[in-house]
This record gives sequence, C-alpha cells and structure tokens, in this order.
Amino acid sequence: MFTVAERFLRYVIVDTQSDPASSTCPSTLKQKNLGKILVDELKAIGIRDTHLDEFGYVYATIEANTDKKDVPVVCFCSHMDTSPDCSGQDVKPIVHKNYQGQDLILPDDHSQVIRMSEHPDLKNQIGNDVITASGTTLLGADNKAGVAEIMDACYQLINHPEIKHGKIRILFTPDEEIGRGVDKADLKKLGADVGYTIDGESAGTIENETFSADGAVLTIKGISAHPGFAKGKMQSAIKIAGAIAAMLPFELSPEGTSGKEGFVHPVGISGHVEEAKIEFIIRDFADDKLHQHAGVIRSVTEEVLKQYPGATYTLETKPQYRNMKQVLDKHPQIVEHGIEAIRRAGMEPRLRSIRGGTDGSRLSFMGLPCPNIFAGEHAFHGKHEWVSVQDMEKAVLTILNLCSLWEEKA
Repeated sequence: MFTVAERFLRYVIVDTQSDPASSTCPSTLKQKNLGKILVDELKAIGIRDTHLDEFGYVYATIEANTDKKDVPVVCFCSHMDTSPDCSGQDVKPIVHKNYQGQDLILPDDHSQVIRMSEHPDLKNQIGNDVITASGTTLLGADNKAGVAEIMDACYQLINHPEIKHGKIRILFTPDEEIGRGVDKADLKKLGADVGYTIDGESAGTIENETFSADGAVLTIKGISAHPGFAKGKMQSAIKIAGAIAAMLPFELSPEGTSGKEGFVHPVGISGHVEEAKIEFIIRDFADDKLHQHAGVIRSVTEEVLKQYPGATYTLETKPQYRNMKQVLDKHPQIVEHGIEAIRRAGMEPRLRSIRGGTDGSRLSFMGLPCPNIFAGEHAFHGKHEWVSVQDMEKAVLTILNLCSLWEEKA
C-alpha cells in the first residue's frame, strides 16, 4: 500500500476547492471526487462500513481490538476542501529531497520563491524532503496532509493489531475553508466521545484555543439622484462605504494585530448609489470583545454619516464559532493525552492558540471536545504552501500514540 507521502501526492492533484458563493452542501461537487477515492482506499484496507454521504462527508469505523470495555470512542477529523483564495486546479506537487536550506524557486513561475528568511520553520527541515506546488496553484497541504496522515494511521492500525485501541471513528468533511465544515455532520451517527482535528501547522504543536468569531453585515442606505442634477441631493452609499472602510482603525485590522489581539476585517463590499453593503469578519479570543469590536464598526459608521445627514445604516451580526478552550478546559484529559502522544513521538510538545478556527471549534460546542493536532502544513492558502514528508510521518505516529493512550489510560 501507499506511504503517507504517496497518499498525499495522490490527493493533492484532485481539485477540491470550495465555493462560498454556493448554497449547496458540499459547495462544489468535485469535493466528492476525493471522498470517493478515500472510501475506496479505506474499503481496500478492510474498513467495510466506510461510506460517503449525500453531503460529501466520509465516515468510517475501526473496531476496538482490546478487551477493555470502557475505552472512549476517539474520532480523527480532517477536511477535504482547499481554500477559495488560490487555485487548486491542476496542482503539480514537487518533492525537494534532502532540503539544505536553499531558496526553492518554483518552476512554473520563477517569481514564486520560498525562502527560509520568510518561512523560519524551514530551519527545522534540513535533510528532510519538502513538498511544494509548482508556482501557479496552492499545494493543498491544508488539509490533505491531515487526510493522508489519518488514512495512513488507519492502514497501520488495521495491519498492526499489536497496537491496542478502542473504537476509532474517522470523519472527513467538506467546506471547512468556507466555515461550513460541520454544518451537516451527523454526530449521533459518528458516536464519538472525544475528537482531534489533524489540521495544525508546525510539528509538535497542539492547539487548544481558537478565535471566537462573528460575521457582520453593514447596510448603508444612501440617496440616489440623476448625476446631472445631483448637487445637494445625492448621497452615494458607495462613497459612504469607502469612507467607513478607510476609517477603520489600523490597530484593529488583521495586518495590525498579532498574538491574542482580535480584529475587524472587511471582506467584501458591494452595492450601488442607493444601497451598499460591507461584509465583515470579527475575531477575538474573548467573546465579550466581539461586541466591543462591533461597536467600533458602529461608531465609525455614525461618525462618517455625520457628513451625510440623509443616509442611514443597519448593522447585523451573527455568531460563527466560539473559542474551543471554553469546552476543552472542562475536559483536560483530552489535551493532556495529545501532549503525551506528541512526546512519545519524539518531539517536545508545544501548546498553542490559533488565530483562526477549525472544525474542532464548532465540534466542541456540538458536544465533541476536539483540540487540533499538527499536520505539518505551512503557508496555507497560497502558492508558497509546503509540508515535509518527515513531519507527516511524525503526525501519523502521534495519531497512533493517541489511539494507544486512550486504551492504556482507560
């Protein structure tokens, strides 16, 4: 059968880009193409209950091989889609064997150069085999590295019965990149007690904290008039929207924040003279700060509208996901086992917060506590994306260690 690297190289050439403009689930039917491949491979290694449902989710079960009756059911989850931010069509993966710190000039676009100075984690890859795309697409390591690692762990569990474990459930999801990764996930059918997403960055990291997230839509009502007779009458909603976006404080922007700092980010502007809309994402690690950040949008809007006395606005906010630490702190054993699994794989564990969200964020609040384990993916959502073969192998070993730990500690 395939190694984890061979699996990964097979999966990334399948275009699974999701589409935020689509209302279907999955948002693109081509995501099911990878789902079908995964089902066939899982059946080939002996996992017979594997199936792809109508919404593009892959479910599978590895039955327990231990006499212990109280082992929690553990789920491993990764997403199949790639980001809409960069093309995932006709991906050509390249394996740079025995990397020695050199600049990686991507052959299909020589202006695309992956430099160690810009990707400091490459310092940990000397002597390793680094995989990149060819310069015109993303690679898809986010999250096909995680998919390949879970698939390889399944193969190892089936072929090495000496690894004792309880029941293991596998879940591959569509549409994570557009925030809908678990919209149609059937947790009753999944039947898991604890979960781990395999969707993190540097080898040895485990993430127990994500942003909390809201979405917001600001609707501006202007006043339309014939442009030839508009003096003293027209109040363009387009110009008002532009002024609001320009007045948002830099220190509350993604490009002006880091660490535990939250942000307000306009992600889309549309409209015409009479009405315009700005779509925002609002992020912070503390829920109460989301309301404060929405208040900044409101105060900036009201300040701008002082110059447009006939214009009005509405601001609607909706929750998207919440910081999974709120749930995981109630179940410390889940993260502790993750840390120990990484240590047993020969790495120094690092507990991190992620300036983003994972499927685990929502799964945790749906009743499946679910931290995020490293997959080795780097520079995701762009043409400089990369992963190393050796980091993927370490992730497989970490998954196997987790299976053993839950059985051992039961």
